[in-house]
Amino acid sequence: MNSQQEFVLSSVEERGIRFIRLWFTDISGALKSIMMSPSELEGAFEEGAGFDGSSIEGFSRISESDTLLLPDPSTFRILPFDSDDPNLQTARMFCDITTPDGSPAYADPRDVLRRQVTKAGDEGFTCMAAPEIEFYVLERDQHHSPTDNGAYFDQATFNSAPTFRREAMLALEFMGIATEFSHHEASPGQQEIDLRYSDVLSMADNVMTFRYLIKNVAASNGVQATFMPKPFKEHAGSAMHTHFSLFEGDTNAFHDPDNEIALSTTGKQFIAGILEHAPEISAVTNQWVNSYKRLQFGAEAPTAVTWGISNRSALVRVPTYRLNKEASRRIEVRSLDSAVNPYLGFAVVLAAGLRGIREEYVLGEPAEDDVFALTRRERRALGYRDLPTSLDEALRLMEKSEFMAEVLGEQVFEFFLRSKWNEWHDYTEQITPWEIDRNLDF
Repeated sequence: MNSQQEFVLSSVEERGIRFIRLWFTDISGALKSIMMSPSELEGAFEEGAGFDGSSIEGFSRISESDTLLLPDPSTFRILPFDSDDPNLQTARMFCDITTPDGSPAYADPRDVLRRQVTKAGDEGFTCMAAPEIEFYVLERDQHHSPTDNGAYFDQATFNSAPTFRREAMLALEFMGIATEFSHHEASPGQQEIDLRYSDVLSMADNVMTFRYLIKNVAASNGVQATFMPKPFKEHAGSAMHTHFSLFEGDTNAFHDPDNEIALSTTGKQFIAGILEHAPEISAVTNQWVNSYKRLQFGAEAPTAVTWGISNRSALVRVPTYRLNKEASRRIEVRSLDSAVNPYLGFAVVLAAGLRGIREEYVLGEPAEDDVFALTRRERRALGYRDLPTSLDEALRLMEKSEFMAEVLGEQVFEFFLRSKWNEWHDYTEQITPWEIDRNLDF
């Protein structure tokens, strides 16, 4: 029993915690939970909590169904609104998933990211991440109407959930998740909350907690929150632009005070790695059929493999705020959307960047065009490679990628492809109202 586990056990007793939720995710990033009583917690720390892994898609076959959850005591937090009764408080912990012999379960998305974090550590780096998470708040009606009529940075003039963002930030603070900014986004009902940077594994946990809290705050206001990448044809999509940096101890490895934009060779190689592998990682960073509606038609969404200095139409942007401040030197990856599995999404971005450093990829010239406004032909004429325009295209690129098979591991790689091909086929067999309107009376 280590000190963190002892702290959790004493906190549960002192605070009168009645229920413990053990959290984990499936391969698509859906939050899963098992509830246990405090009396079972010490045994779970020592031996794990058993569950049927074959019941979770992609985890294990029916003949290998015995799977264990090992609670991570560093993620112990009390949930803010699991019960109105202070005598029925509930806490949660994220879990690592193992087989009965104690080996990591290779289908565990958290372990996929941890493997990349370990590789970064072996090369002397700690990866930090800070996402800007966009989402819509909608009425619970048949039209899913936006709750307000606001635009970018507006104090909306009509809002059926006027205190939503304040309540959301208080809930995040209660759970120990630090926020930086909150504001209305570009479209009616669209919000953004930016999280303060932390190490990339903790941040993936924070993103999962963020979604849970936001949906609960919305429900308590009688409205609905959605992280769907593009719920409306006429409005902007919801991204999760994420800022990444690598640290060597206390030193920002991306900072070079002698460079014009204060970006080091390491930072440039990291960007070059992301650009080199961007098409083949798209099926993970943008995992839904709907994700490609945002990328094609979402306004300021990346459409080509480009990087830019302060250029919000590029796939990777280098912000130029506070160039002389070492700690703030970072890059922003703009392809990720708000429905990504954060463990897998962060893992493939980090792996691509690390490969760029390891193999000393060379970064080309930055894009100065409004890349989003260019046609496909114009982009190609300028030498830009296109990103996939559909899940179908992204999956075909991923299938051929040895890099992706290595990063995800054989089990996740194969199940992810199988699951997403099923999604694509389900989508393509639908007969839409648009088709009926266009073709029924032809």
